[in-house]
Amino acid sequence: MGTKITLARTGNDAGSHSLRRPQLAALEISNGTIFVSEVTGTAMLLVLGCGVVATGILKGSKGEGGGWLLINWGWGLAVFAGIYVAFRSGAHINPAYTLSQWILGRITFTQSLVYYSAELIGAFIGAVIAWLAFKEHFDAEEDAGKKLAVFSTGPALRNYAWNTLTEIIGTFVLVFVILIGPGQPTSIGGPLFVGLLVVGIGASLGGPTGYAINPARDLGPRIAHFILPIKGKGGSDWAYSWVPVVGPMIGGALGAWAFLALGGTGIFPGVV
Repeated sequence: MGTKITLARTGNDAGSHSLRRPQLAALEISNGTIFVSEVTGTAMLLVLGCGVVATGILKGSKGEGGGWLLINWGWGLAVFAGIYVAFRSGAHINPAYTLSQWILGRITFTQSLVYYSAELIGAFIGAVIAWLAFKEHFDAEEDAGKKLAVFSTGPALRNYAWNTLTEIIGTFVLVFVILIGPGQPTSIGGPLFVGLLVVGIGASLGGPTGYAINPARDLGPRIAHFILPIKGKGGSDWAYSWVPVVGPMIGGALGAWAFLALGGTGIFPGVV
């Protein structure tokens, strides 16, 4: 759900590690390239991510009952694939990571808006494609809750404050470790590193909320669930929908600030 893209600081901001957003050279990539790259990468993330949930829980699927670890690994590999597809834009595929890049001064505010919109649209498209792939299983499944669970997250125990805190913690771990760690989106190390990190977050911190850790990953598919003519689908749980948006954005910001507070360099200082 994001990996690094190297840019150079400019002027007196070179080497600055304050908690304020440093000034950087403009990202030399068109908004159109950012948009197409992030739409396609995030769509791939959700095709495979929603797909593994559908495989594990929908009636009649050959993977029905596959369990939590199947879903953890499926999501991790979905991130791995999504990063490769979105390599031209730095492979954010997650608004929380995009926010961290803006805080670090690596993208402009305008560019951040392009990333956000592309990620949301891509997530919506990916969820629709996953629904098409499992259309007959959605029709066969009687449990409306399972149908919603393919698209979006929900808490095991509903308490909005604690659920939000869980999402903050999970996303902080995601963003902070990515910033500290190595890798570029065009090498195997970067995508694999992030994919395995997501597996670990899901296995360790995913139980309370289903670990959205990505606002687009939850909101885009939730909108798709609301719009699509899914047989017997029930409601889209809009009362909870703000939690997997607000929590991850706070967690992403905290991850970026913690990275700056600890010096603003990763395992390989030349790759920031």
